[in-house]
Amino acid sequence: MAEHRSMQRAALLDAARSLLSEGGTEALTFPALAERTGLARSSVYEYFRSRAAVVEELCEVDFPVWAADVSAAMERAQTAEAKVEAYVRQQLALVGDRRHRAVVAISASELDAGAREKIRAAHGGLVAIIVEALGELGLEQPRLAAMLLQGVVDAAVRRIELGAAEDPATIADAAVSMALRGVRG
Repeated sequence: MAEHRSMQRAALLDAARSLLSEGGTEALTFPALAERTGLARSSVYEYFRSRAAVVEELCEVDFPVWAADVSAAMERAQTAEAKVEAYVRQQLALVGDRRHRAVVAISASELDAGAREKIRAAHGGLVAIIVEALGELGLEQPRLAAMLLQGVVDAAVRRIELGAAEDPATIADAAVSMALRGVRG
């Protein structure tokens, strides 16, 4: 019985990821989850008391996976500059991934404090790693630089997701160049 429940829970989370990546948080509704999974709407409520609870669980499950991917790419890099490049490129490489799309949709939405805290904690882990690399590059305010760098990454993510005129590789190269050399290119 417990195994069946955990399979249904996993199916609900997977359906939530799809809905989020297709239509953002507005698309994530209990009727839509019921329809996607073939469960009765009342059954969905047995697993999650609210949309916020679904989002919170997705944060708990997906953010660490995503952060670990970025972290692993950075740890393979030998120099501080290569770590910054890995930080940018790995986040952009994950853009097509439904998990990442769901994470982006969640980040953009109105969340309750619990979910926001989980997101902050996961982001905090990433930011800590990049702050260290930026400090090694000799930046006087590495934490501020990390926030601005993430802004560049977020803008590149949006550009790729919008299906901009440039291909994703060009956008990634431009983001890395911006990260390492600023507007001087």
